[in-house]
Amino acid sequence: MALDRTAVVTAALELLDEAGLDKLTMRKVAERLGVQLNTVYWHASCKPRLLELMAEAMLAGCGDAPLPEPWDERARTLAHRYRSALLSRRDGARVMAGTHVAEEHTLRFADSLIGAFLDGGHTPAEAGWRTWSLVYFTLGLTQEEQAAGLPGGMDRLLRAVTADRYPALAETVGHFGDFDDRFRHGIGLIVSGRGTEGTEG
Repeated sequence: MALDRTAVVTAALELLDEAGLDKLTMRKVAERLGVQLNTVYWHASCKPRLLELMAEAMLAGCGDAPLPEPWDERARTLAHRYRSALLSRRDGARVMAGTHVAEEHTLRFADSLIGAFLDGGHTPAEAGWRTWSLVYFTLGLTQEEQAAGLPGGMDRLLRAVTADRYPALAETVGHFGDFDDRFRHGIGLIVSGRGTEGTEG
């Protein structure tokens, strides 16, 4: 059977889940497939290009129907799909960050999200800026979430924040919530200009 690009990307994603981004190499992809290294380079000319193809594969279906009709619900749904795609792979947000993909799944997702903002009455410029803001916010938050492997991080923060030294932080730190809370609140600000009710407490 002839090796194709899909097989190369699938092998790369499997290695990503097993070992993480730092240990992913073109040579290891070739070894996984049982082919020469130049065969992998034929389908992905360099590691940055391989990461683009992996990012593209991760977004498969993210921009597809069915989607809610109300524009704001549609934008929120797309944002949740994007985060889920990043979380579906080990180091998924790091793979996505810094890529500049112009492929079908990525463009369809971007088109669907911008279309939601346009349907909400935003100008093309504002629709573009809100889309970038949502993507960058989700990428940053998800990278932190996927890197948060050390136990007790929040406990250390709570112990370090004392009212006498950091009064503003001490007043708010108990309301930070978990990553789901932060994500819902953040996309509420970006989509609707305010936070989502129920994220505090």
